[in-house]
Amino acid sequence: MDQYLQPTEFFDYENPELKSWIAEQLQGVSDDPVEQVKALYLAVRDQVSYNPYVFQTDPNTFSASHALSSGESYCIPKAVLLGAAARSLGIPSRLGLADVRNHLSSPKLIEWLQSDIFRMHGFIELYLNGRWVKATPAFNRQLCEMMNVEPLEFDGVHDSVFQEYTESGEAHMEYVNDHGMFDDVPHEFIVSGVQAAYPHLFGDKSTVGSMNGSLQADIEE
Repeated sequence: MDQYLQPTEFFDYENPELKSWIAEQLQGVSDDPVEQVKALYLAVRDQVSYNPYVFQTDPNTFSASHALSSGESYCIPKAVLLGAAARSLGIPSRLGLADVRNHLSSPKLIEWLQSDIFRMHGFIELYLNGRWVKATPAFNRQLCEMMNVEPLEFDGVHDSVFQEYTESGEAHMEYVNDHGMFDDVPHEFIVSGVQAAYPHLFGDKSTVGSMNGSLQADIEE
């Protein structure tokens, strides 16, 4: 389990601002690991807005501290933020990656990606009470309410992967390809996968061109 507890360039829980934020979220929370993780899950889910348009290839943007300081990010850094916070408490964590089909994505985002398949969707697995449990703190509550989807909860006992249906029964998201679990962010693997899936976003450059938008703004239009 040691590799799932170490601070890394990405799971950088020794960052002073991150350490302070973790302590702040746990004020008044019991010492029970499950209760602590539940509090951290909600903090990551709702304090860092989900915005896929901010994806960049710079390794720094995949770190937990960057997700926190930026205030908006996408699924992988948000999962890493939760995983880093858990590691700081002595709770093993590992990153999961998969390709998903999102049925409720905005038309503008699908046009930008030229696909309804989201390559390299990230979630986190936490080792609690003797077993690995999946958690996905990607979509913040405000965005979920705008999309007519119940915010995804996490009880620390059962897997919390993603809503399959909206409140009205429409298909929301499905997992179509599993890339496995990782003890650290496989940066080059993720970037190469994204480049292969959406080559038009990169052109002749190694970095993706920023959309300078947000999913919330898409929905409000």
